[in-house]
Amino acid sequence: MPAPTPVKTLDGRLKMRDGNSIPQFGLGVYEMNDQEAYDSTKAALNAGYKHVDTAEWYENEEPCGRAINEWCKETGTPRSEIFLTSKLMHNKTYDQASADIRKSLKRAQVDSFDLYLMHSPIGGPEIRKNIWRALVDAKKEGLLKSIGVSNFGIKHIQEMIDQKVELPVVNQIDLHPFMRHPEIVEICEQNNIILEAWGPLARAMRFNHPSIQKVSKAKGKDVGQIFLRWGLQHGFIIIPKSVNPKRIASNSQIFDFELDDNEMKELDGLDEYLVTDWDVVDVE
Repeated sequence: MPAPTPVKTLDGRLKMRDGNSIPQFGLGVYEMNDQEAYDSTKAALNAGYKHVDTAEWYENEEPCGRAINEWCKETGTPRSEIFLTSKLMHNKTYDQASADIRKSLKRAQVDSFDLYLMHSPIGGPEIRKNIWRALVDAKKEGLLKSIGVSNFGIKHIQEMIDQKVELPVVNQIDLHPFMRHPEIVEICEQNNIILEAWGPLARAMRFNHPSIQKVSKAKGKDVGQIFLRWGLQHGFIIIPKSVNPKRIASNSQIFDFELDDNEMKELDGLDEYLVTDWDVVDVE
């Protein structure tokens, strides 16, 4: 299947393979302490964001959930309008995963997660199979509305296809112009698995690149907005992280311009397999 058609508004949603929908744009809270996660979540919601991505590993599920609940109460917004994602830290056993899901729900003060991911493929085929079964069963119980994976490579996705299990709705990997993972993107799009970019700004490591600077000047947009617009137009879910309220707002201001075909082609040509953080897509 082709990549999803990009949304046109900040609260626009993509339909996932299970029939549920996910806002294409959201806030990432990786490496934020409790106060930063709380304040950034509030700032994002005030800026119009409808999607927050946390994780057991980040140790900030509680402040994210608290900020969302408080903001919804303060503004009269139905809680169902805000999409919350979390992720499983450890791939150990079925029982441990089931228990960890419940602990995360309690910390986030929610009855269910809109999306819950295996944070990595680490552990080997048998462990991955058991952990995924725990997610599938938690979904059947109503604890998880949608389930997906993160940092899964081609062989991990193919493994799931071969096992004929329920496929993930999302694969959250490192995606930006300097790390395109074309083979992973291809197998996911062929199987209607939406790609999600956990580091869409490449940690600002290439903000001074001449091609990025050129497109930035041509569009009258800052370089971060160029990175994010590129991801958006590829149909990726993008969850930029910031603790700065002004940057949180400006990151979302990417719906009033488009990159033309030549600009997209130029940015597509920048791929250098730039690893900005974790790279486990090839683990056994």
